[in-house]
Amino acid sequence: MAQKTSATSLFRQTTAPGADPAAFHPGPGAAAPTLPLPLPLNGAPAPAAHDDDHPAPHRYRTIWLSDIHLGTSGCQANYLLDFLRHNESEYLYLVGDIIDGWQLRKGWYWPQAHNDVVQKILRKARKGTQVVYIPGNHDEGARQFCNLAFGDIHVREEAFHTTLAGKRLWVVHGDLFDGVIQHAKWLAYLGDSAYTMILVLNRWFNRVRARMGFQYWSLSQYLKHQVKNAVNFISSFEGVMTDEARRRGCDGVVCGHIHKAEIREIDDMLYCNDGDWVESLSALVETFEGELRIVYWTVMQAPEAQGAARKPRVSAA
Repeated sequence: MAQKTSATSLFRQTTAPGADPAAFHPGPGAAAPTLPLPLPLNGAPAPAAHDDDHPAPHRYRTIWLSDIHLGTSGCQANYLLDFLRHNESEYLYLVGDIIDGWQLRKGWYWPQAHNDVVQKILRKARKGTQVVYIPGNHDEGARQFCNLAFGDIHVREEAFHTTLAGKRLWVVHGDLFDGVIQHAKWLAYLGDSAYTMILVLNRWFNRVRARMGFQYWSLSQYLKHQVKNAVNFISSFEGVMTDEARRRGCDGVVCGHIHKAEIREIDDMLYCNDGDWVESLSALVETFEGELRIVYWTVMQAPEAQGAARKPRVSAA
């Protein structure tokens, strides 16, 4: 493509606690290329820059996002774009399943809103936000690029982040610790197809709610959390992740994968899941006081989208 992204230095140094410097350095023996991302996708025009000309009303030290699933009809891209327009951070972690390669292999789906999300993240990186992308199982093809940098986006298999409160957190998607993904991938594909159908139902359900004046509410998440086996799986997953974080000498873990936002302590280890953008519409954030919170963006704040009077729901640690 004719258009290229700008490339900044791969060796940004941080003097305050935050992302470990290794998160922004190539791995051992790795080259330091500055490969351009495909921008814009699908030949679509870049989104207008007017929404970036105003200061964001919310500023955090760190934002973690995962399970966006761009390329699927279940992705709530408009809500995520609204969140990105109204929130800034020094560090941005993309914790896996950002683009859904599983679904895109079945059929191409890429509306303008999905393109705008990619453009918005790239713009944040060019303006100085330190962005680390950690691929998950749905975008596992990107793992071949770990320890490389695409423009201003640094691809890593895992990362480590130190909060202002002094907590060292292991940041990873989490699928590598999911027995179904590792040992019965065919079952994971089958489950993904059933899950996709539930998300279609969820989308139509929320269209009806919107017409009736109600805010977003995830029917699919409610149904999933009523299934005993799903609840047991989530509990087991949380325990495995905190045990692995302890083994790595960390104070806690930040992950995604299971689409259930959570902040809690498990056996003196901090477990944080940043949720997703197909069901809970949530992000994990770190304030400039070192506090971790979950932000639910279930009502869009843009003036052209449902008005700007109502505030997002925030759950503190």
